[in-house]
Amino acid sequence: MIKVDAINNMNEIDRLKYMNLLVKGQLSSEKDHLANISNVTAIIKACIDRINWCGFYLLKHNELILGPFQGLPACNRIQIGKGVCGKSVELKEPIIVDNVLTFDGHIACDENSRSEIVLPIIVEENIYGVLDIDSPFFNRFNDMHLKYLRELVSIMNQYINWDALVK
Repeated sequence: MIKVDAINNMNEIDRLKYMNLLVKGQLSSEKDHLANISNVTAIIKACIDRINWCGFYLLKHNELILGPFQGLPACNRIQIGKGVCGKSVELKEPIIVDNVLTFDGHIACDENSRSEIVLPIIVEENIYGVLDIDSPFFNRFNDMHLKYLRELVSIMNQYINWDALVK
């Protein structure tokens, strides 16, 4: 069982550190990759406040397909280069959007989203998808979030066989 009650009295940096500790514990104790990334979304949702959606899009047959997530129903497929997620895959770079209403080509799956952070999942130059997190608040994400979410993706890459999930 994962304990998240401890986060109630933590500041944001400690919550992000604890999130990564929980993710490492989850991934090191379970071998099923789908179960693991599903639980990672729940850990993120529990540890990062003021978000309305978090999840994964996996790259299959040259398009992003919705994977495990927490939040309202989302777009099933995203073309590479389209929206924040597709642009992150195209650039192979993380993207922080302070105001999604000003992002040219933003795909609004949840009309309440106002800011977004997307990190590509890359292993040995191969891209497998993205981690996508939305917030109903403008300017929600910053370099601190990027730092700890990069660490989270790095932890995942140590334990997840992405090839098994994207075939």
